[in-house]
Amino acid sequence: MILEKFWSAFKAQINKIANIFWEADPVAQMRYEYDQAVAQLKEGRVGLEQYRGLVERVTRQVSANKGHVQKLEAETKAYLKAGDRATAAKFALELQKAKEELAANSQQLDMHETSYGNNLKKIQHANEKLIELRDKIQKYDAELKMSAAEAEIAKLAEGFNMNLTTDFGQIEQVIQQKIDQNRGKVRVAADLSKEGIADIVAEERMRGEMAEQALQSFEVELGLKSPETTPISQSAKDLGPATEERPKQTTKEP
Repeated sequence: MILEKFWSAFKAQINKIANIFWEADPVAQMRYEYDQAVAQLKEGRVGLEQYRGLVERVTRQVSANKGHVQKLEAETKAYLKAGDRATAAKFALELQKAKEELAANSQQLDMHETSYGNNLKKIQHANEKLIELRDKIQKYDAELKMSAAEAEIAKLAEGFNMNLTTDFGQIEQVIQQKIDQNRGKVRVAADLSKEGIADIVAEERMRGEMAEQALQSFEVELGLKSPETTPISQSAKDLGPATEERPKQTTKEP
């Protein structure tokens, strides 16, 4: 009684382990079964080919029997026409045996042909089932991989919840704050860069006017231009000290 319980418990554990391996990769298990079926089908095809050789041999015997019967019938008829009944009787007896052998071989040929046809149908049907099984394995394999991918995507989508209460949401908030700070620094730098621009532009304009005035003075010194034809820049007037214009003296004619 104790040994039976122990043996039953042992078989239960073995069955449990077998189920674990069985369910670990069902597609691989189906492929294993498929490969075994293909191997068996190959063996069956070899046997069918050998059996067909037997059928061909019996067919050849039947054909030879028919030829022998026809020959004996012709010889028996010939001896009867010649009036040699003793020889005709001898050929007639041999003809009778040949016909019996032909009937037996024909019966065997019919039996073998029927058996071969049935086995051929079974192998053809098994081949069709194997093709269906192969397509089904490919379909199941694709569906299993797709369903596993969908499960992982669903788990990933659930983990990437951007709610502020989650870690990802808090990280996103920190990133947004840093982006705002960086944009603020850029804006402050841009605003500060505008300070003093008007003074710089005015100083550059003044330098340009002073350079033009110096060039005009140099042209007058060289005699290239006369002082009367050299206009004084309005900017130079604005920049230089203000001078009072003396009124021209008019002379009275006597």
